Amino acid sequence: MIINYHGAECFKISHGDITLALNPISKDSKFKTTRFGADITLITADHPDFNGREQTSRGNKDSFVINGPGEYEVKNIFIKGFLSEGPAKKINTIYLISFEGMKLCFLGVLANATLPDEILEAMEDIDILFVPIGGETLDPVSAYKLAVSLEPSVIIPMYYTKTALEQFLKEGGETKVDSLDKFVVKKKDLDNKESEIIVLKEE
Repeated sequence: MIINYHGAECFKISHGDITLALNPISKDSKFKTTRFGADITLITADHPDFNGREQTSRGNKDSFVINGPGEYEVKNIFIKGFLSEGPAKKINTIYLISFEGMKLCFLGVLANATLPDEILEAMEDIDILFVPIGGETLDPVSAYKLAVSLEPSVIIPMYYTKTALEQFLKEGGETKVDSLDKFVVKKKDLDNKESEIIVLKEE
């Protein structure tokens, strides 16, 4: 599996000939947008920073778009969306994704770190957690506390400023983490990892 970061909360996740897009950036956003083809597009909130579904079509083939709670199976990828609270108490969807033998959790624009038991129970055995820090989402301290409480193998921060990232790392007792151009990972690579923070460079 290869994970690329395109700024804000936009990620491209690919394995073989399957590509997922998480919160693609719309052309109407203040953030720089990136266009790439995706088989499946996940959108957590209806906002230009996160709902650029038009950026993930490939030729005349549209991406399969998921933009709310529910259970989905597309191309042998299992996805479950949970309703949660975003900025200004607007709707945010948390996604659990079973892909290539790994369990990914994408928190989206989560703004309330207190999660219902239903969601917490589903979040057992997370391999890779994508967590927002700063802005109108979780503050760095709350984001770190929630992230480690979920006990993922790897934590990937997103939607952060330099200051917010520094504070997030400080909570984990780290002053600096080398940024990766991309994160290439297999299930076996996650053995014995406990809440390791992986920072990705924006492409």
